[in-house]
Amino acid sequence: MAVTQLPPMALSAVSDDGGVTQGILRRQALRESAARTYARALPIVPVRARGMTVEGADGRRYLDCLSGAGALALGHNHPVVLEAIRAVLDSEAPLQVLDLATPVKDAFTDELFATLPPGLAARARVQFCGPAGTDAVEAALKLVRTATGRDGLLAFSGAYHGMTAGALAASGGAAAAGASATGVTRLPFPYDYRCPFGVGGERGAELSARWAEKLLDDPKGGAPDPAGMILEPVQGEGGVIPAPDGWLRRMREITAARSIPLIADEVQTGAGRTGAFWAVDHSGVVPDVMVLSKAIGGGLPLAVVVYREELDVWPPGAHAGTFRGNQLAMAAGTATLAYVRENHLAQRAAVVGRRMLERLRRFAAGRPQIGEVRGRGLMIGLELVTPEAGPTAETGPTADTGPTAEAEATVEAGQAGFAARVGPAAQAGLVVDADWERTQGGATPYGTSPSEAALGAVPPCEGAWLTGVEGGGARGVPGGDARGALGGGARQALGGRASYDGVARTTAPPADPALAAAVQQECLRRGLIVELGGRHGAVIRLLPPLTITDEQTEAVLDRLADALDAAIRTSGARSGELPPAAAPFVPPFAGNRR
Repeated sequence: MAVTQLPPMALSAVSDDGGVTQGILRRQALRESAARTYARALPIVPVRARGMTVEGADGRRYLDCLSGAGALALGHNHPVVLEAIRAVLDSEAPLQVLDLATPVKDAFTDELFATLPPGLAARARVQFCGPAGTDAVEAALKLVRTATGRDGLLAFSGAYHGMTAGALAASGGAAAAGASATGVTRLPFPYDYRCPFGVGGERGAELSARWAEKLLDDPKGGAPDPAGMILEPVQGEGGVIPAPDGWLRRMREITAARSIPLIADEVQTGAGRTGAFWAVDHSGVVPDVMVLSKAIGGGLPLAVVVYREELDVWPPGAHAGTFRGNQLAMAAGTATLAYVRENHLAQRAAVVGRRMLERLRRFAAGRPQIGEVRGRGLMIGLELVTPEAGPTAETGPTADTGPTAEAEATVEAGQAGFAARVGPAAQAGLVVDADWERTQGGATPYGTSPSEAALGAVPPCEGAWLTGVEGGGARGVPGGDARGALGGGARQALGGRASYDGVARTTAPPADPALAAAVQQECLRRGLIVELGGRHGAVIRLLPPLTITDEQTEAVLDRLADALDAAIRTSGARSGELPPAAAPFVPPFAGNRR
């Protein structure tokens, strides 16, 4: 089978001229709410799907790297999911049971608890909520407020937790969406490429943690007593930004020391997506509350909150919902969780994701429009920028968000879960791979790689709490290990670090949402569905199913590369400046076809 050839579907085409498609799209535009989103950027009418392949009503086929916004861990219509659904239907079991106990529900709970972090599963309770992740977030917030008797909430810049009132208030875009964020204290999330403190790397993550700690201990800090802290181990809608593992451990320490429940929003990161079954597993953090949805229902609506039994203090009916007893979703979810666990798909996601990041990093070298490549497992993002506009000084949080933090000299380092900048002066640069240290057979103090320790490339960070197997800085030196790295000279040539007042500050070109939208459309023309995200909608997001094959991976990267180059050429023609000659795209897995 050719690399880009899709599996045949033994079904007749609905239309051979696109007439059915255009009619349906026209009626949707006339009848549906202006709030619709995906349909605007993806004018297709799916009529059948299998695995990663989606076929439209016009007979066109696509590789789906959206996966129902991450809900389809096994892709479309996986056989084990369909079998589980048919078994429930054939058994004549009730399909909707409110919160009554059933064998189907019992099996789902058993499988779910078998995958949870042991420190939580041993003494956990599960609350079945309404069918969407946002309702599970609402339940989690209500739970911690009831258990602690406090009303405040700690949340993070760039976060996305849902569209209902409480979840939206905890999200970074609350004000833009017209939501009230009363009682929510916004904290800076580590974002190496656009560091809120202007320093990036390990030092930026440390300052983020110090900011949170000082704010909570400042009697005049102005933060309402927090009932909990909610965070995403990888910010998805915020632009595919992995939280450094050391920083996550520090958040756990800070909240535990102050009896503040820690809520991990794993709605999009769960069920193997990031290369571990749950994204918190990378850091070893055991949260007090986990919010789960999307993939746990096998593609059908299901959402739960799992929490420490000590928090189970609310009275009967304190959080209810008619559709919390979706038997089909529970059966599909049980099959999905078991398949991911038994077939080690989380580990597979780590391997494939690492290879995809490597190839995308090589492709990005010489293309300054790709500002950063980052991700974890099969949750990947490419941030697109306008390099000709020049770097923009990044500014830290303003005075009204909390106590100031002194930006001291920073190490030239990238924390685990981040990627290095690439640009016209760069050779094959560093790529985000939060699992890299683990694969190297050990780590040195402060999370640096063995080669860095030998070269003295990364000095220990002051007050080094970021220890353990994760963490670290710029891996290798120019011309060093196979992963490559941008050295100080290359970074200066790129404008990656501008030094003044004795402090190294991070700069980055402005985001280019128009280019990202153009890339999305070029991808669609080539039969590839991708999503956009990030602060300005300038991040190309890839969420392929965990069952993606090597051949499909090659096809995705080929099509994405073609789309990027086509959009960049068009953008260059509009601006009058065509991009410089760029490195050719190298297909992945050469000589490694399994």
